[in-house]
Amino acid sequence: MITTLALTIVIESLVVSVYARWQHKAPVSLLLSAGFANLLTQTLLWSLLLLFPDHYLVVLFGAELLIWLLESLVLWLVPSNQLTRREALWLSLGMNALSFGLGWFLPF
Repeated sequence: MITTLALTIVIESLVVSVYARWQHKAPVSLLLSAGFANLLTQTLLWSLLLLFPDHYLVVLFGAELLIWLLESLVLWLVPSNQLTRREALWLSLGMNALSFGLGWFLPF
């Protein structure tokens, strides 16, 4: 769990950093809120996967949808991020698509 959390934070931090530079947003605020959101959502994900191991794929995909929405909400609600709802949804989608896609192929 710690390994996947660290990997997720690294991957998603790279996405946030690129986005912040490209869109001229506050990188520190975005990185801190994304990191905080990851701590919450990874705990949620692993709790659900441990509670329902027989339904791994259903839980995984359902949780990933919820994670996308929760992380976008956190990104949007932090005023210093200066993100619209749409920007927060797209940024969260990019973060999670990349970390999920890379994580899918890693042997953990």
